[in-house]
Amino acid sequence: MFPASPAAISEPWRGRNPSQFPVASLRRTRLDGRSMSLDTPSQLAIDGSGLRFAIIAARFNEALVDSLVAHACQTLQAAGAATPLIERVPGSAELPYATSALLEHSAFDAVIVIGVVIAGDTNHHNLIGDSTAIALQDLSIRKQVPIINGILVVNTLAQAQARAGEAINRGQEFARAALEMARFKQKWTTKNQ
Repeated sequence: MFPASPAAISEPWRGRNPSQFPVASLRRTRLDGRSMSLDTPSQLAIDGSGLRFAIIAARFNEALVDSLVAHACQTLQAAGAATPLIERVPGSAELPYATSALLEHSAFDAVIVIGVVIAGDTNHHNLIGDSTAIALQDLSIRKQVPIINGILVVNTLAQAQARAGEAINRGQEFARAALEMARFKQKWTTKNQ
């Protein structure tokens, strides 16, 4: 017997006061009045030893990307993984092709792609963000390799800096996702052999 009705399980907010959910605490208001989600998945202790990772990163907005790459590498190595292979490409639009080429010729447990795309006067940033997300997801499914989309698409330089700084650095989150998905892949590949 279920401890709660199926509706309560699938809709935990039903019949509850919205103030009971700590959503407001999961956002940080920026100086420019905009907010950023501070929510992250629960962190699992994952042993990265024996796993092989690659990071493919754009050179556009290089200082920001370098910070994301450095934090991703530190997180992987702190989990016991070897230093990842790092490849650089001109911009974020080139990341799907570079990832595909890399996976054609090498085996990795997971690949992290990292880029920073900042809005300008046109809608180009949305085009890059949308097209690369679709291409990377399709590639991940076709190749059966976890590809972590670490392309930040933001409206301002301040937003990018807030996500690639020391207090908050999404590179760590990308690496934790790669570790977890690499072990997930390993678990289910092993079960099916």
